[in-house]
Amino acid sequence: MEEDRRGTVSTLAFVLMPDHLHWLVQLGDNSEIQKVVGRVKSLIARRLDGAIWQPGFYDHALRKDEDIATVARYIVANPLRAGLVSRLGDYPHWDAIWM
Repeated sequence: MEEDRRGTVSTLAFVLMPDHLHWLVQLGDNSEIQKVVGRVKSLIARRLDGAIWQPGFYDHALRKDEDIATVARYIVANPLRAGLVSRLGDYPHWDAIWM
């Protein structure tokens, strides 16, 4: 992702669902989640030639007792829970480096 190249985040896992995105990131130094998400939404909207995003977003900072690998697995399993596929490997719009 562009934000990874910029160094503002390190993407740990993501899944692009039909109507939303789940994205597990580690913020870079001095990165602000609002600005990062705003740039990503803007870039994708420009590439798709139109506004596709709802205003705002929902974020959740992981607590020290939360296991990153468990959260990453939960994120990428969203297509299974939504009934879009019967095997995660059949869903093309996800990736994770933290599994």
